Amino acid sequence: MMTPFRRKKSNKEFPVKVCTYDSELEFHLEHRATGGYLFDLICRTIGLRETWYFGLRYVDKKGYKSWLKMDKKVLDQHINLTAEGCVFMFMAKFFPENVADELVQEVTQHMFFLQIKEAILSMEVYCPPEASVLLASYAVQAKYGDYDEAVCKPGMLISENLLPQRVIDQYQMTPQMWEERIETWYADHRGMSRDEAEMEYLKIAQDLDMFGVNYFLITNKKNTAVYVGVTALGLNIYSKENKLTPMTTFPWNEIRNISFDGKKFFVKTNEEKGNVATTFYSEKARNNKELLDLCVGNHELYMKRRKPDTMEIQQMKAQAKEERQRRHIERNKLAREKQLREEAEQERANMEKRLMQLQEEMAAANEALRRSEEAAELLAEKNRLAEEEALLLSHKALEVEQEISRMRMTARKTEEEKIYLERKTQEAELLTAQMIEESRKRVMETEKLKNELIHARVAEKEAKEKLLNFLSRTSTESIFITPSSSPETPVLESNTYDLLADGDMDQLSLEIEKERVEYLTKSKQVQNQLKELRSEIEQLKIGEKQSPLDKISAQQTRLENRKNR
Repeated sequence: MMTPFRRKKSNKEFPVKVCTYDSELEFHLEHRATGGYLFDLICRTIGLRETWYFGLRYVDKKGYKSWLKMDKKVLDQHINLTAEGCVFMFMAKFFPENVADELVQEVTQHMFFLQIKEAILSMEVYCPPEASVLLASYAVQAKYGDYDEAVCKPGMLISENLLPQRVIDQYQMTPQMWEERIETWYADHRGMSRDEAEMEYLKIAQDLDMFGVNYFLITNKKNTAVYVGVTALGLNIYSKENKLTPMTTFPWNEIRNISFDGKKFFVKTNEEKGNVATTFYSEKARNNKELLDLCVGNHELYMKRRKPDTMEIQQMKAQAKEERQRRHIERNKLAREKQLREEAEQERANMEKRLMQLQEEMAAANEALRRSEEAAELLAEKNRLAEEEALLLSHKALEVEQEISRMRMTARKTEEEKIYLERKTQEAELLTAQMIEESRKRVMETEKLKNELIHARVAEKEAKEKLLNFLSRTSTESIFITPSSSPETPVLESNTYDLLADGDMDQLSLEIEKERVEYLTKSKQVQNQLKELRSEIEQLKIGEKQSPLDKISAQQTRLENRKNR
């Protein structure tokens, strides 16, 4: 909330409260203070220089809404002064033809954004459902900044007043369904600043049929009730049932004179046959005064726009351009810092991931070494058993050979003993051959086990060498993750961004022109997106809940589609 400008109260002063759409200001004025003095005081307080769009609205003693006159004293204008003072509403009285070209100051743009948003949500200005969703997404971007899933939890936007109640009532959609559609658009606006989001909001809102129209209920010569709408381009005549499509339009360049006499209101136009006057009738003469005041103000702005900019406006535009350039440089700098910070964080995450992989590899190498040692021990045990068995067979073979020699010596005694011994010898030789073959096989198995043991020891040695090499490599790579080399927020050099030179100013102008061309392309894309959203939610519409303006808008949309075909 803005800090109110206060002065010490005296007996000759009266309190004044001025409300904007996002703050309240309090002043104490002298009894002789004029409306212009109060208006200038407010503009200086909020830093507003584009004062020609705004005015002070109040409710007088009879309950009528009126605009404060600048050339008269405040207390001489039937102000409803109470013990707490008088209350005024600081709001836009006149509207631009093109918000992007005419609104220079950010505070001016913000004031229009708040007022138009309130008019749409309160249904004073009709807005189609699909455009309401798009406008809501820009309003969320202006309030919360870039979309963040960690911050934008489900249900956060439901409590926000983002859509007109008329739109919510005429569709069979839950608040969660509306929230999902708004979030979809909201996520597409990443990178927009608050003033850019508000400007996009106003660019879409200015295409609404009721944008910037002040309606007055009057009657024509046929005693038929009609609305006269005062706009930045002229006067529109609407039927009482349709405030969207005018029946007749009087552009300012075709109007010669506007006046009133009591309850009669006259509009004289320039035509080929001469001056033609159109007469309307109002219930109260005060309505004609306010209508004439709005016509004069809009016509003055209409003529002012078609003349070269004054020195004040040129100065404001130059300052605004410099401010946009400065913010553009700051945004680029912040974006670069953010990118470097994200890259550093990503590098740190990669290093931590690499460290975990190395730890897993080291654990796997240790496990392989342990298994190799166990296999080597098992092979050594098998080799020892094979050697013992081979030694035992060798002893048995030696005993058999000794027994054969002994039997051969005794065979010489007798022939029977010789035959017997020969038979025994043959059997012993057969048994010996079998045992020798068995011994040979055991020796071969022993040799095989020795070779396996040798290979196992070689594998064990290689595993140890691999582990040592792995540990040495790990110690070398760990240098990159020590605290001294941990990624910090990168510091940009002081000479990274310098002031723009004259050549850069020309380049920036070309970029601004390129942005205007991209805006036209983007506008076409937005229109296509609006059509897609309209067709998407059309099936959920409740026909009984549609207002007359919804039906008129739908009929106009169908006519436009037929023309486009």
